[in-house]
Amino acid sequence: MIQVRRENERGHFDHGWLNTYHSFSFGDYADENHMGFRSLRVINEDRVQPGQGFGTHGHRDMEIISYVLEGELAHRDSMGNGSVIVPGDVQYMSAGTGVRHSESNNSKTQVTHFYQIWILPSAANEPPRYGQKRFDEEAKRGRLRLVASGSGADGSIAIRQDVNLYASVLDPGGAATLALPAGRHLWVQVLRGGLEVNGNPLSEGDGLAASEEKSFRFVAGERGVEFLAFDLA
Repeated sequence: MIQVRRENERGHFDHGWLNTYHSFSFGDYADENHMGFRSLRVINEDRVQPGQGFGTHGHRDMEIISYVLEGELAHRDSMGNGSVIVPGDVQYMSAGTGVRHSESNNSKTQVTHFYQIWILPSAANEPPRYGQKRFDEEAKRGRLRLVASGSGADGSIAIRQDVNLYASVLDPGGAATLALPAGRHLWVQVLRGGLEVNGNPLSEGDGLAASEEKSFRFVAGERGVEFLAFDLA
């Protein structure tokens, strides 16, 4: 079974400093029909204006992944981590028993465009932890590159959930495939460009949920594509 979540069906708020889209119920966007998919709880597409950001705030018992498309995102947290995330970086924070952090766009001219993803952890009350790795465009081109997983396989960031997160960049007409064991589920999020998944056309910002499907073929549109694919228990 395949269901498509179109870009214009998402929750949307333009706060001036922040233009944000929510694939699932989040904050002021309450949608009981879209509370997440399996352990995937939040997919937010954010554009933060220069010199703006999210002030210090807290999280607990959530796996948080940030993926920057344009600009840069400065991060500081109560674990003592401080970094600047740029396109090609994948950042991970396991909030565990509790962590406070801030995220900001310190540029004076460029908008920061990024996706933030929240995944429910497999266990509560674990110690907070942080991870960050670089997967540049060439590492993702023409293939599904594992960037985060419960096992930490293939140099991916190890997270606290049975999820395999792949990132891919396909040139126009390029293709990739993925086979899933019985009982697994797939969410696809198109970040840029156009994509066809098992014959279902998707545009930038669209998502696709699939259950009871064992194999997938991803074909890029005429402008190419960058997308994320979540293999979920």
